[in-house]
Amino acid sequence: MNRAPGTDESQFVRRVLIVVAIAAGVLLLWELRQVVVLLFGAVLVATIFRAISDMLEKHLRLPERLAVLVSVLLIVGIIAALVWSIGSQVSAQSQNLANTLPRAAQIIDDRLAAMGLGHPVVLWMRSLHSGGLIGGDLKGVLSSVTLSAASFLIVFFGGIFLAAEPRLYGIGLIKLIPPARRRLVAEAMKESDHALRLWLKGQLWAMILIFLMTWLGLWLLGVPSALVLGLISGVLEFIPYAGAITSSIPAIMVALVQSPELALWVVGLYVLVHHIEAYLIQPLIQQFAVDIPAVITLFALLAFALLFGVLGILLAAPLAVVSYVLVKRLYVIEALDTPTPIPGENKD
Repeated sequence: MNRAPGTDESQFVRRVLIVVAIAAGVLLLWELRQVVVLLFGAVLVATIFRAISDMLEKHLRLPERLAVLVSVLLIVGIIAALVWSIGSQVSAQSQNLANTLPRAAQIIDDRLAAMGLGHPVVLWMRSLHSGGLIGGDLKGVLSSVTLSAASFLIVFFGGIFLAAEPRLYGIGLIKLIPPARRRLVAEAMKESDHALRLWLKGQLWAMILIFLMTWLGLWLLGVPSALVLGLISGVLEFIPYAGAITSSIPAIMVALVQSPELALWVVGLYVLVHHIEAYLIQPLIQQFAVDIPAVITLFALLAFALLFGVLGILLAAPLAVVSYVLVKRLYVIEALDTPTPIPGENKD
């Protein structure tokens, strides 16, 4: 049967419009990539709230929204209690750390100069001043701080809203998917949420243990500001690989002010702590958490850093977990029809 003369033309136009719409959507997402990563941050916060509220619903029989409210108040209360109990000590040690680091930088610069390597640290500090990062562009610094504070508030309250009505937003997202694929996408979202909860659970334990080991080790070595340096190590444990290296730098610099021997002991402490983490803590945690291949985590860190900047670095690990699950479920299993285990599928 012959087609009508305009049929081929209309199909061509339709396909062109679809391609243009897809390209425009991709371009829009690229332009709004910072908003997208903030949205993921809100999802991460909501996952934390929901994990706690689900336990409250299960064990205390609380209504859903009340359980979410209690979980938010519980987290805020824990943070407030920590600030009240160790806030003054952390503040004093932070001030001491801020005073010590410039002296440590000068010592390092002097040692490099004695080795005939010039004054790289001094030149770097001068470049910061001349470039406006320190004092020269106060307006830019204040703008950056304000933007960071606003981003934090958006992520926090966005997480509360998502946690309060997860089904509303979930159903709204699934309605954007063609009907034939909605069940599949819903299953993939559920599996991603489960894997993310397990990862957060394991990461929380790792952060606490790293903080305790680092704090006690630095305290036993007599390093000033041991509590703050331990907190830095615990918090930066959230960032794979880069966090461990970055957290050791201020501790080594502070120890160097006391003596080169103490700095070497601190280097040894950090090497020991992270070996214990790699060969003892992580294997124990992976019994109830999810295990993502190291290569995927490393290159995800690089990729998300290039795509999203600092936010990408902070959220690289949870983004890698979700991406890994979605690729396995939607591409490897569904598109390629290849059986493969989903991270966390047999763990509670």
